[in-house]
Amino acid sequence: MWSGGSSSRQGERAGRRTGDGFDVRIGRSIGLLLLAVCLSGACRMAAPADANKQTGPQRIVSLSPSVTEILYGLGAFERVVAVSDYCRYPPETEQLPRVGGWANPNIERIAALQPDLVIVTEVQAPFVRDRLEALGIGVLVVPGQTLDDVFTAMRAIGEATGKRDEATRLIAATRATLAAVSEQTQKLPRPRVLCIVDRVPGTLRDLYAATEGSFLFELIRIAGGDPVAPPAGIGYGRISKEAVVALDPEVIIDMVQGAEGRLAEDPVAVWRAELPQLKAVREGRVYPIRDVSVLHPSQFVGPTARLFAEIIHPEAFGGGPRAEIGGE
Repeated sequence: MWSGGSSSRQGERAGRRTGDGFDVRIGRSIGLLLLAVCLSGACRMAAPADANKQTGPQRIVSLSPSVTEILYGLGAFERVVAVSDYCRYPPETEQLPRVGGWANPNIERIAALQPDLVIVTEVQAPFVRDRLEALGIGVLVVPGQTLDDVFTAMRAIGEATGKRDEATRLIAATRATLAAVSEQTQKLPRPRVLCIVDRVPGTLRDLYAATEGSFLFELIRIAGGDPVAPPAGIGYGRISKEAVVALDPEVIIDMVQGAEGRLAEDPVAVWRAELPQLKAVREGRVYPIRDVSVLHPSQFVGPTARLFAEIIHPEAFGGGPRAEIGGE
């Protein structure tokens, strides 16, 4: 399923955080447009005659954290010769060349590495696919919006790398984790859960929430919550403080960004200062999450569902969050 050649704030953040990761601030208007591209389908690529060879491509460049994580899960990471600036898992990525940002990778540097396959997400494809294919570099485009997209991406990457059996096992293991979490939570009460994926650090300005159509929304349901946010149609949308007050969530999951260490904000204090009337704030149920892998549509959706369940239902999971994801 891979095609070969002749042989943001919201824009950047959208690729580095959700649909793959969001690990820094994103330009708002660009990001929402890019996220909408995710809804257009799965991999639309013509397969060359030799795409089904057992060995597959031997020099792979990954331009997405979630793709790098999937390659590692399939046992194909040893073929990766370069990654994006935002790939952090596995730790071995620190030893690989970095080829730039999410929407603006260094095409010349990628070409110099002589890859036989570059893997990108659908939201990245409009920015890089044509330029790479014009140089005769094979490109695989995978989706990353919904939970089903996660499994589609695993299957496509497994097919392209000759790791079909490994992909089948990884899909089965991930589904089993999700099913186990769902079974533990299905008979529990379902509190209203708001998942904030972006905001101005230190304030509640420019709030963005996971909405219907995103894998995070689906994971909250699996974890025994009732995800709430105004419909956006693209999986992520801006939400006003007034709308948050109207929704009055019982649990808030806040994907904390910005500085860390001594310069880091206190997310709970931010919510207390600006929206003390919310039930989640009054009852001490604001949960910051700094692990960016939570925002990656890879096999880590399983541990993320478990983490969400521990947050939403501490009474059923030993008193609070204990699950570990995979990234930093």
